[in-house]
Amino acid sequence: MLVQRETDVGFKTYAFFSDFPTTSKSWVECARLDAIEWIFNTRATFGFQILTAYLSVTYFDLFLSRRSIDDGKLWAIRLLSVACLSLAAKMEECRVPALSEFSIEDYQFENKVIQRMELLVLSTLEWKMGSITPFAYLQYFISKFYGESRPKGLVSKAMELIVDMIKEINLADHRPSMIAAAAALAASNGRLTRKVMELKMDFFSLWGTLENEIEMRKSKTPKFVISSNDSSRYAIENSSFVSTGAGIKRKLTFN
Repeated sequence: MLVQRETDVGFKTYAFFSDFPTTSKSWVECARLDAIEWIFNTRATFGFQILTAYLSVTYFDLFLSRRSIDDGKLWAIRLLSVACLSLAAKMEECRVPALSEFSIEDYQFENKVIQRMELLVLSTLEWKMGSITPFAYLQYFISKFYGESRPKGLVSKAMELIVDMIKEINLADHRPSMIAAAAALAASNGRLTRKVMELKMDFFSLWGTLENEIEMRKSKTPKFVISSNDSSRYAIENSSFVSTGAGIKRKLTFN
């Protein structure tokens, strides 16, 4: 079941979305935004599905929820971005570019280095790469909320909202089903307040009904065109990884 797979993969169980932070962003948060931009630009360049880009950001966030990267190691964030997109493409795309085709501004990573990072991502996520995305739940929630009287263009609008939320929330902190439910509600009425949305979502027992009712099928997502002007150059050193014990976020250090 999809709900059980959410738990198995490691998504957190926050009841609803946290307020957006008003303080200045950390360097990792800023680097994450740059990584997302690169991922979606590269997605457009290769003609990948939106699902592939979303899945790669999911890997990215899940990885950083379990390991940390030293401050200022921007090249490590860049390398992680390449590895996550490459892995997502292998999961979802019919044609996967060679690792040498993934270009990134200011860096040019050797294939063996990207492969090492791919293996680190795989081991960190315990090889659970079939991660669920909100797109898998969208038809269910639209049917649940609107039945046969769904507004025109609702699915496309909800998909756009799901993509827009990527930059605003950490995907590891929210279940994909909750993201899909919020997008389905907001797509028909952009003026819904948080309180009203929470009340609407409380009309049914989310986890109880999902396990018995959902019959999912993958949604085909529209191909958003995002320009890309990446160039590449690279330098890399040896890496070491330090584990501080089970249940504790491990630190990823690059020397």
